[in-house]
Amino acid sequence: MKLFEFAPTRSIRVRWTLQELGVDFEAVTVDLAAGEHRQPAFLRINPAGKIPALVDGNLVLTESVAIVLYLADKYPEKRLLPAGVEQRAQINRWLLFTATELEQPLWRIARHTSLYPEARRLPADVALAREEFTAMAGVLLEHMQDRPFVVGDSVTVGDFVLAYTLDWANEVHLLDEYPQLGAYMERMYARPHAPPRIAEAFASIRSPAN
Repeated sequence: MKLFEFAPTRSIRVRWTLQELGVDFEAVTVDLAAGEHRQPAFLRINPAGKIPALVDGNLVLTESVAIVLYLADKYPEKRLLPAGVEQRAQINRWLLFTATELEQPLWRIARHTSLYPEARRLPADVALAREEFTAMAGVLLEHMQDRPFVVGDSVTVGDFVLAYTLDWANEVHLLDEYPQLGAYMERMYARPHAPPRIAEAFASIRSPAN
């Protein structure tokens, strides 16, 4: 099994799942800063030129949420997905909520503050995205009241996806008003097999040793 990754990105979600599962995998760094994701060798794996990507035998899978669901299904004995159709529906609900209602405003902030050329950046959209994230974080906060995990009584891939996304939000100071969500995120990253936080991952690729 090969994981094509770049440290500070959503590939953290997949690495986290693999480490929690305790399965062997080969990590292949795709240096986005050097443009390796746009090279023919990687485009043969993912024509979209995005990471993460997982290669497992003849299967090539992209999209972080799809990959973590596949891995959890492949190793059911690890119980990273709940049993029962209703609980699975709830996991799907909160994975989709995370990817659409929480992650998309964060992408807009990133694009209009650092990814787009300055001439294309729209400061007004940053403000709107921050408002939209804050509103949806309130919905999440209500759901998480008295809950140790996003669904059920044990950790699932839903928690890994959500905790990474909250860490991303924390990087742009969107969790300042939600200390309870910050505490949940910190608790998830305190797990023994958790990957580095986003800030630590960025520091690792900026280190002269790398």
